[in-house]
Amino acid sequence: MLLGSAALAALAGGPAAAQDAETLDLSESEYFEAPGANVLVFSNWYDGLFADSKISGVELIQQGERIATNGDVRLSATPGQWDPIGRMVDRKVDVANGRVEVTLEYPQYDFRYRIVAQEAGEAVKLTVLLDEPLPQALAGKAGLNLEFLPSAYFRQSYFADGKPGAFPRYPAANMVAGGERNAASGRDIGPGAEPLPMATGRTLVLAPNDPARRVTIQSAGGDLALYDGRNQAQNGWFVVRGLLPAGQTGAVAEWTLTPNAVPGWTREPVIGHSQLGYVPQQEKRAVIEMDASDTPAGEVRLLRIDPQGNETVAASGAPQPWGDYLRYGYATFDFSQVREPGLYTLEYRDQRTAPFRIAEDVYENAWHPGMDVFMPVQMDHMLVNEAYRVWHGDPHRDDGRQAPVNHEHIDLYRQGPTTDTRFKPGEHIPGMTVGGWLDAGDFDIRTQTQYAVVRELAHIWDQFRPERDQTLVDHDLRRVEIHVPDGHADIQQQIAHGVLYLVSMYDAVGHAVHGVVEPDVAQYTHLGDAASKTDGLIYDGSLEFGERTPTHSGTPDDRWIFTTRASALDYGTAAALAAASRSLKGFDDALAAKALRIAEETWQEVQSRPPFTYSHGNTTGGWLPGEEFTAAAELLNTTGKPQYAKRVAELWPEVSEQAPQYIRTALSVLPRMPAAFRSEVEKAAREIVSAKEPFTGPNPYGVPITTGGWAGNGAIMQSGLTDYAIHKAFPELSDGSGVYRALDYIHGTHPASNLSFVSGVGAQSKEVAYGSNRADFSFIPGGVVPGVLVIKPDYPENQENWPFFWGQNEYVVNMTPSYVALVQSAIDLNRNTR
Repeated sequence: MLLGSAALAALAGGPAAAQDAETLDLSESEYFEAPGANVLVFSNWYDGLFADSKISGVELIQQGERIATNGDVRLSATPGQWDPIGRMVDRKVDVANGRVEVTLEYPQYDFRYRIVAQEAGEAVKLTVLLDEPLPQALAGKAGLNLEFLPSAYFRQSYFADGKPGAFPRYPAANMVAGGERNAASGRDIGPGAEPLPMATGRTLVLAPNDPARRVTIQSAGGDLALYDGRNQAQNGWFVVRGLLPAGQTGAVAEWTLTPNAVPGWTREPVIGHSQLGYVPQQEKRAVIEMDASDTPAGEVRLLRIDPQGNETVAASGAPQPWGDYLRYGYATFDFSQVREPGLYTLEYRDQRTAPFRIAEDVYENAWHPGMDVFMPVQMDHMLVNEAYRVWHGDPHRDDGRQAPVNHEHIDLYRQGPTTDTRFKPGEHIPGMTVGGWLDAGDFDIRTQTQYAVVRELAHIWDQFRPERDQTLVDHDLRRVEIHVPDGHADIQQQIAHGVLYLVSMYDAVGHAVHGVVEPDVAQYTHLGDAASKTDGLIYDGSLEFGERTPTHSGTPDDRWIFTTRASALDYGTAAALAAASRSLKGFDDALAAKALRIAEETWQEVQSRPPFTYSHGNTTGGWLPGEEFTAAAELLNTTGKPQYAKRVAELWPEVSEQAPQYIRTALSVLPRMPAAFRSEVEKAAREIVSAKEPFTGPNPYGVPITTGGWAGNGAIMQSGLTDYAIHKAFPELSDGSGVYRALDYIHGTHPASNLSFVSGVGAQSKEVAYGSNRADFSFIPGGVVPGVLVIKPDYPENQENWPFFWGQNEYVVNMTPSYVALVQSAIDLNRNTR
């Protein structure tokens, strides 16, 4: 069919489309909106834990995807995660007059500014206002930036004052020598470089021929410059920037920002379902996510597929309206009555899901990628090989150096006023080049994460004893071979690997440390093989930089060990060692005995004195009473000694105030506690169960979706594990179905998409994630991502095409053991309810 010129212009968003332009109006949700286009103005603020998390400033959501963020005054053309950011002073919203005004400051420069966003028909006018001229130190540095998601503009073009250009698929813009890389990294690694703009002009039009990506920016003052931030860092974005003029006050930058609104645009429905499938006995509920302007219409059909590819209708019906959640409307389709094993697909309107199974053994293999691949890949101090592929060499053979005192470091590490060890700042601490897992997409060993992993794996062994053996682990050769059985249960080998690190802390310094982390940002942001980020040689300050001997070098690339005493860390470590000692019996009796000895000695030592209460970020242990309670419980379960039971009982009244976080631990000691304690715990369990409102609460998924700066899959899995523990202890209180709801959510029944959040598990799963291989836009099988992040006030997001959103896509090592435990719980439930 031939299209007329008007139709072609409409498809391209040309003059015919412009005739139907919609105005952007400031809504009660405090952002500007038109059909298919939103402009958020500081609805979100930079995450206080990790600086720039790409969720703040002026942001654009266009046809369902957030394509721009961080619209703010910044001090470089392509700022990185650790570069300075302004601090919000206040935010004023005037809905009646279509105006948002935000006051911000850089206190270190005595620089305060205002950003005003004002309705302007189909656009939003952005103005930077100064009451005082720009400080001299910021002349030529401060500018109004707006960052555009690179993956949204791959294979797209732009115009700069009418001159066309193309966005590069891979960074290829020009650089100029200079910059402040050395100062940022803290070590001499050669000259830095700054990007030059790809284009300049007063008017920029991005993706002019793509209605979903087209954005126009016009400057009333100086030129706009378009940069490619990926030249400096793989996680950089395309940046539109206008420098602020020196010596002026009032309106020093004025932009007209015009996203592409599309009259009548409606987001396609998403059929939330489990990409893995369902066991016959469980509830089966698809959740259909729809545009707010959409309404349920037509039938949902569950189709059964036979070996010849023929399809028959197994169930059908109108989706049942649920209501609104965040910015979308929801409906549900219950097909729990379908129990016949087979291959199925769901169909609604023109949407069809990938095939999934209903079968008794759906969960049997789901945990294998996590234990077979992800956990081995995260093993520090080991070469990890998989057939023809080396995931990484033997890293960090130069661990580690005593951290300097009174030092605020990256990634929430901080050393206090003393070392609390016999080592001087900068001195090598021997004996810690063993065990441990790389924390996440980065390469530190965070002790609090380590003991959480050990405890969860120990509990899996206690409860389910999965003896799967698919990994060769040789600590003598410091080598791991994936998919090569070695005669030992993989979970026990992983527990031993974690214990080796935990006990090394006590052998080396006598107490639990905060962790072992890179000395500077340059190493912290390293991508790829962990073994290539240090030279593996112990630092010797008497050698010249780069000079080497067979064992030492003059390159200060060794990781730092943060050692300020924190009793919470000692309790948490003692709990993990006590639990591990049970699991290691019969596998490594010597290590089991050593773990228990250190656990008991640590308990006695910490109990003998006032606690060390040093606390900073999330690296110094959890809530002190909770950590002590956990240690007492694990020591009780391992030894049966009455002094631990006594302390469990003494701590419970305080700990029960946070019962949802500690009920699993409390339930585990019931066989060793008196009836009165059992009654108290049962009361807490009853309250937890009664507080849950599956499918009738604040969201249609029946799980606790969090709204912080880190997405909430961890909390959702813990809710399922808690429900399982309550069911096992008090089956009259719960049927354990929270396990299935949590797994359904993780496997695809969630907002924003229907991908499984476990890479490589389910028909369609996360295949672009924030692991050590994120620059390759790839994944690590069995890794679990944080999930759906709620961009305030109402936008649920999990970006599949851009791995560098760490709050949504970063694998953290303790998530996989939680997932494995949850899957084992489902397997057990199903076996006992057939």
